[in-house]
Amino acid sequence: MKQKILFTDLDETLLNHDKSISKENREAIAKMLDAGHDFVLMTGRPIETGRIAVKELGLSIPRCYMVAYNGAVVYDCVADRVLAERTLPMEVAKDIIIAAHKDGIYVQTYQQDTILAEHHGRELNFYLKNARMKYRVVDDIYSSLEQEPHKVLLIDLDDQERLLQFRREHPELLERSNCFFSYNEFMEYCPKETDKGSGLKYMSKFLNVPLENTVAVGDERNDIPMIQAAHVGVAVKNAHAELKEAADYVTEHDNEHGAIAEIIEKFILNEDA
Repeated sequence: MKQKILFTDLDETLLNHDKSISKENREAIAKMLDAGHDFVLMTGRPIETGRIAVKELGLSIPRCYMVAYNGAVVYDCVADRVLAERTLPMEVAKDIIIAAHKDGIYVQTYQQDTILAEHHGRELNFYLKNARMKYRVVDDIYSSLEQEPHKVLLIDLDDQERLLQFRREHPELLERSNCFFSYNEFMEYCPKETDKGSGLKYMSKFLNVPLENTVAVGDERNDIPMIQAAHVGVAVKNAHAELKEAADYVTEHDNEHGAIAEIIEKFILNEDA
């Protein structure tokens, strides 16, 4: 038997809209783990909210891992241990925050298990709907950082073009960090050469499983590096059009109707895949 790894995005891919895992998907995951394969959650969420999800979903078990902060943190679910991490240099975080302030764009960052923001408005409320995290409103988020952050997040709820224009007008930031959209409203700056694709390659090497035995699935644009790095890159039926264009396979089912179970049967448990 070839040992394989399934890398899956969390929200709108593995999870239903109510943030649960369907019985069908849960049984398929148990089946692949019993067969000796590995299962890796790939999320843009901070490690703290990722830990909560792992426990609530019953994935604190052997052969389960998580890559959080879009590739910046690698985590062993059963050992509850961070295996590797990357951070944004302080001077890069500072320049992103200053530039966002100058352009009047909402910006937040993270310190351990806490969101740092400079006001509590629509953007923070929108973010908190999906991220159950503590937050702290401060006068200056950069000055409040005690250590290098894993990412800086810019949010615009009304006009994505403002975020796109910001990225175009600050090429110097792209030379010192990695920038991508995780949702239309969220533009993220992460450490240079860090994304879900780099997280996938790290886990493949760490688990001593060749890349030709990897399968990755997602639904959003920040999943593109991951599905391109995997041997088989999959988009769920409900995925963003750009991700579907980059995928080797698009599922017949969406995240509400067993897409992960479909992938496990087709690409993980199938010895001919």
